Amino acid sequence: MSLTPAHIWPIVLLGLSNIFMTFAWYGHLRFKAAPILVVIAISWGIAFFEYCLAVPANRIGHAVYSAAQLKTIQEVMTLSVFAIFSVVYLKEAISMGTLIGFAFIALGAWFVFRG
Repeated sequence: MSLTPAHIWPIVLLGLSNIFMTFAWYGHLRFKAAPILVVIAISWGIAFFEYCLAVPANRIGHAVYSAAQLKTIQEVMTLSVFAIFSVVYLKEAISMGTLIGFAFIALGAWFVFRG
């Protein structure tokens, strides 16, 4: 398989979109005193930028990846970004059980892409 921009850009854009989405969904956990409606409004604002990256990623990527492969890339990116976010931003440890669970998901991704 040759790596063209259509192969690379979806991965880059989905990685960036997941950073935004992780902050939208979980960033507020450090600010539990903030009113929930304010948190929702800020999260929607952050999620807008996630969509501005994810939609083109899927549009570009569908030229070379199936929808199932794009979703698999998305999920692997989600877990990767979340693991880093959880440790760095939320200061929560990743347990061995979580790592094993993520490994099984990675194994599932392998099956999707093995052709």
